[in-house]
Amino acid sequence: MVMSGSTMVVIGLMLLAPATLGAQDGIERLAWLGGCWSGGAGGRQVDEQWMKPAGGTMLGMSRTVARGRTIESEFLQVRQDADGISYIAKPSNQPEAAFRLVSADAAHARFENPAHDFPQRIIYTLNPDGSLRARIEGSVNGQERAVDYQMKRSICP
Repeated sequence: MVMSGSTMVVIGLMLLAPATLGAQDGIERLAWLGGCWSGGAGGRQVDEQWMKPAGGTMLGMSRTVARGRTIESEFLQVRQDADGISYIAKPSNQPEAAFRLVSADAAHARFENPAHDFPQRIIYTLNPDGSLRARIEGSVNGQERAVDYQMKRSICP
């Protein structure tokens, strides 16, 4: 079979297409997470902020306050590189940990690191009412454990 030059160009472009990330495959699909979020329960106030995607990253931070004192804080980063998308967490007084994005859509992102102590999974879900559920889950001493953080959009300070 003989192919014309234009047919070969089209086939060549089709072969290259999977290697190129489109907006729906890249970090931009997590833009819904951007902004400020607040929630609280049990005497704790949790605030989390995320910058919108730019330059292959989303930068974030969180703070938990109880009885007028910051009891936890965390610096966060979602980073896209040649291997995919990772969630990097640097909690207060703990070593940095990275989790790979395993699924995402317009209202859900799931990151996993099976080798991490706890959590092994970090899941963000944008609820139909516009609120956000951040969930950490995994195994501790052979027992499954999960912690949910329900938050609503808030005004960034």
